[in-house]
Amino acid sequence: MTQTKLFIYSAFALGAILLLFCSRDIPLNQPNTYLNLQDSVVYVGMQTCRSCHDNIHQTFIHTGMGRSFDHATLEKSDATYGKHALVYDEKSNFYYRPYFAQDSLFIDEFRLDGKDTVHLRTEKISYIVGSGQHTNSHILDINGYIYQAPITYYTQEKRWDMAPGFRVKKNERFARFLTTECLTCHNHFPEHIEGSINKYSEMPTGIECERCHGPGEIHVREKLAGNIVDTSQFIDYTIVNPRDLSRDLQMDLCQRCHLQGIAVLEDDKTFYDFKPGMKLKDVFNVFLPRYTNSHEKFIMASQADRMRLSKCYQLSDMTCITCHNPHVSIEATGIAQYNKACENCHQGNNNAVCSLAEAERIAEGNDCSACHMPPSGSIDIPHINITDHYISKENVKGRRAIDLGQGSETNGTFLGLQILTKDNPTPLDMARGYIALFDKYLETPIMLDSAFFYLQRSNASMDKKWKTWIHYYFARADYEQIIRLVAQDGKGLEEDAWTAYRIGDAYYNLGDFAKAKQFFAQATSKMPYQLDFQEKLGTAQIQLKDYASAKKTFEFVLSEHPKRQIALSNLGLIYVINGDFPKGEELYDKAIALDPDYEQAILNKAAARLAQNDISTGQQLLERVLKINPQNEQAKWAMSQIISE
Repeated sequence: MTQTKLFIYSAFALGAILLLFCSRDIPLNQPNTYLNLQDSVVYVGMQTCRSCHDNIHQTFIHTGMGRSFDHATLEKSDATYGKHALVYDEKSNFYYRPYFAQDSLFIDEFRLDGKDTVHLRTEKISYIVGSGQHTNSHILDINGYIYQAPITYYTQEKRWDMAPGFRVKKNERFARFLTTECLTCHNHFPEHIEGSINKYSEMPTGIECERCHGPGEIHVREKLAGNIVDTSQFIDYTIVNPRDLSRDLQMDLCQRCHLQGIAVLEDDKTFYDFKPGMKLKDVFNVFLPRYTNSHEKFIMASQADRMRLSKCYQLSDMTCITCHNPHVSIEATGIAQYNKACENCHQGNNNAVCSLAEAERIAEGNDCSACHMPPSGSIDIPHINITDHYISKENVKGRRAIDLGQGSETNGTFLGLQILTKDNPTPLDMARGYIALFDKYLETPIMLDSAFFYLQRSNASMDKKWKTWIHYYFARADYEQIIRLVAQDGKGLEEDAWTAYRIGDAYYNLGDFAKAKQFFAQATSKMPYQLDFQEKLGTAQIQLKDYASAKKTFEFVLSEHPKRQIALSNLGLIYVINGDFPKGEELYDKAIALDPDYEQAILNKAAARLAQNDISTGQQLLERVLKINPQNEQAKWAMSQIISE
C-alpha cells in the first residue's frame, strides 16, 4: 500500500474508530431488525463508505443520483452560453440571460422599453441541480435561504427556457423557495435550520450512499471491530441492502423520490425521518390526481406509479431493482440487462411472443424495453423525453394513442384523488390530501368541496382534526368560521406555527390587529426564520401604530434576507411616518429595483412625493401603478384627488 493510500485509509479508519467509542450504547441484540433504523444512529458520509466500497463509489458518482446536485461551475453545467442563451417571458415581460463571469454563474433579469433597459437585476447562482440527462436547474443562496432561479437548461433539446411551472403557472422570478421536500429528493440531506422553511446551514453536493442504505454508524463500527457477516448466506442487519427488503419495502424506498405527487406529512414527522426499511406511510402519504386520460398523461418523477399500473408488475414480483442497478448509470447499462428482465418471464411463453415480424424485431434490435416502455414527454416538465414505465402491449413505441400534451383528451375529466401509500386511508387522510392539492397545484373549489366532504365524515376526535379544519377554512378564506372555531374550542396559541399563522391572518383580515399580532407572534416564536410570518407580524404592528416594534421586525427580516421587497417597502413606510423621507424613499427604491411591478412600494413612494408637494412625480408614479394594474383602487382614488384639485 502506498503512503498516500495508507494515509487516506488511516484517516477514514480513525473517524470510524471514534464512532466506535461513541456508540457502545446502541444494542445489537435485535434479531431480524435493521439496527440503523434507530433515531440515535448517525450518518457517516459517502467518503467513509468509499473507504471499503471504492469500486461501487467509482460507478455511482456517474449515475443520475451521484450527479444530482453540485456547485455552479462550468464543469457541472451542461448548458451552452452566448447570444442564444436568452429567455423571454411574455407574461411578465422579463428577459433572462445566463452567463459565467470570473468562474461564477450569474443570471440577469431585465426589461426593455424600446432599446432602453428600464430594469436590471443580477443574481449569482450557487448550485446546479440535475444530472444533465434531462435538465440543469439553477439555485441561488441568499444568506442560506435557498430559491430556484426562473430559467432552466433543457439538455435534450439543448435550449434555455423558463423553469418548469414558471411559464405555465406563474413567474415567481427569484422567490420560489425550496423546502426540505424538494431538496431531500434532489440531494443528500442538507442541514436544515429549525424554524425555517428554506434556510440551510450546510448543503451537500449529490445524493449519497446512505439515502438507500440508511445511516452507517453501526455498520462501520462493527466492520472495524471485525464482525463480518457472510452476506451470501445471511442478512447483515447493521446496514440496509435494498435487495434484502420485502417487495413493499423496496418499493417504498424507491417511491420516496420516484413517486412524485402531493406529499402530506404525518403529524410530527419531517422529510428527514424516512429511512430505508421503513414504511413510507409512517412518515408521509402521497396522493395523485386521476383523470380520464391519466393512462396517457403523467408527471416526470412518477416511475413507480407507472410501473405499478402495469400488468407486468401486478402479475410478478418485479421491483425497480429488477431492471436497475442503482450503482451504475443508465447510460452505462446495456439493453441486454433490461431485456433479460423481460425474458425471465416471457422467454418461451407462447402467450407472450412478440407480435412483430422477425425482420421488424431485428430492425428494432430485439429491444423489448425500448418498444414497450417508449420515450414520452411529461405534463410537468417541458422539452424532455423520459422512459414511460407503464409496460403494456398497447403503450408501444410508435403506437401511442395520444402523444403527451396533444390530442383531443389533453384536458381529461378529473376523477378524484388517489392515495398511493395506503390501501385503506381514513377520511381525514383524504381531506388533508385534497387541501394539499388545492394549496400546491389546483386552486379550484371542487378540491375544497371534496376536503369538506371527507372532514364531515371523519370519526377522528376534534383534537386530531382541529388544525385541518382551520387549514380548510383558511383555504376558503372563511375567516369568520376560523374565529368561531377558536372561540368555540379555546385553542390556538398552543398549536403549531402554521395553524397560529392562519388564525392570525383570519383576525388580520377581519380587522382585529391586536389578536392578529398575538397569533403572528406565536407563529414567529416557533418559526422565527419563516420570513413571511415575520412580515405579517410587522404589518400588524404597523396597523397598531407600534412602529418601534415593527421597525425591529422588518430590520430582522432584512438582516436575514436583504432582498425582501415587502420588508423594504414597509420599513420605508415607517421611516416616512417618522418624517425621514429620504431614508424611506431610499428603501422604496430598493424594493422597486427588485420588483419594478411592486404596486405597493410604488404607491408608497407616490404618497411620499405627494406629501412633499411634488405633485408631478407623484402623479407619474400613480400612472405607473395604473399601467401595471388599471384596477388598483388606491391609485385610482389618489389620481381622482389630484385631478379634483
